[in-house]
Amino acid sequence: MKNWWKDSSLKVKLQEPLKAHTSFKIGGPAQFFANPLVTGHLQDLILSAKKSKVPVFTIGAGSNILISDRGIRGLVIKFDSPFFCRFSLEEERIWAGCGLGLAQVMFKAKENGLSGIEFLAGIPGTLGGAAVMNAGAWGKSIGDFIEVVEVMDSKGQIKILHKTDLEFKYRSSSLSKYFVLSVCLKLRKNRKERIQENIGKFLENRLKDQDLSLPNAGCVFKNPEGSSAGRLIDMCGLKGRRIGGARVSLKHANFILNENNARADDILQLMNLAKREVRNKFNIKLEPEIKIWK
Repeated sequence: MKNWWKDSSLKVKLQEPLKAHTSFKIGGPAQFFANPLVTGHLQDLILSAKKSKVPVFTIGAGSNILISDRGIRGLVIKFDSPFFCRFSLEEERIWAGCGLGLAQVMFKAKENGLSGIEFLAGIPGTLGGAAVMNAGAWGKSIGDFIEVVEVMDSKGQIKILHKTDLEFKYRSSSLSKYFVLSVCLKLRKNRKERIQENIGKFLENRLKDQDLSLPNAGCVFKNPEGSSAGRLIDMCGLKGRRIGGARVSLKHANFILNENNARADDILQLMNLAKREVRNKFNIKLEPEIKIWK
């Protein structure tokens, strides 16, 4: 493993603090960290790491991740260069890079009179991460609008996957085994004013129902079929419960907040408490929606 990164065409940082790269503002250092500028750099990184058996992780806005206080052994790749944030338009289709923020994707769609993804208003993160986890809200998911995805596999090969090649489920997809490079969304024409109204309504509902006052990673658990994780946790009397520097939101029980320099272990203890209480009271097993990197 020694000096494996010297086989790559890109500078690799050592012991990069990851708390600066996540919305939770939690996490120890990455053993190796890189920001590929173009596809060729990514390919070099993947192949060099694979040759030395170095695990590879990817990160966008870090809005759906809890990273261990001890950090990550392996290479963390962040897609934030202009190349991975590019945008193009073809009639009612948007092609956008994996690193482009969802807010930017939605804004560019609105400016071009394209509608359909307004439900993403207020959801943090990047297009690539949203595609992998099939992000959604209000009964809609981004997978419903994805037509084509450009990916790179673990061998560094680029592939074009069409809708028929993809499988989208509730907060998951078949894209998790790839490195997503860019995504094509099929939208529909609408008036800019109407699109802005829709965005405003979704954003208002999100701000009313969800706690964005302190660092968090959004909903920490998936909603069980036919129920709401937040409601179940609330019925267990856990709103406001604190462990260390972390607290269950008083506004939305499926949000855990970094209130006072919380550690990853504080978050995990609150999650385990919620899982245990919901299991005991309702015989329902809560599944994490956030990724947990240990």
